[in-house]
Amino acid sequence: MILCTDDTLYTGITVNVARRFSQHANKQGAKYFRGRQPKQLVYVETGHDRSTASKREIVIKKLPRFDKFQLLASENNKVGDFPL
Repeated sequence: MILCTDDTLYTGITVNVARRFSQHANKQGAKYFRGRQPKQLVYVETGHDRSTASKREIVIKKLPRFDKFQLLASENNKVGDFPL
C-alpha cells in the first residue's frame, strides 16, 4: 500500500516494489496517480504468487480505511524489507 499526498491509500500488486513505486512517482503507473503523488510506501505483504496476490489485493481494497490502518501495524507488514 502507498500513502498518497492526499492521505488516501493505494493498493496494488507487483514483483518489484521499488520499480513500481518509482513508476507511480513518475506518472508511469496507475491512472490513480494522475491527480495525486505517492508519498510513502506503508504496507507490503510477501509470500504470494500472482493468483493469491490478486485475491489478497481485492480483499484489502474492500476493507474500510480503519482496517487498512490496522494492517499497517500488523506483523504481516514487511515494508521495512523494501527501502526505497
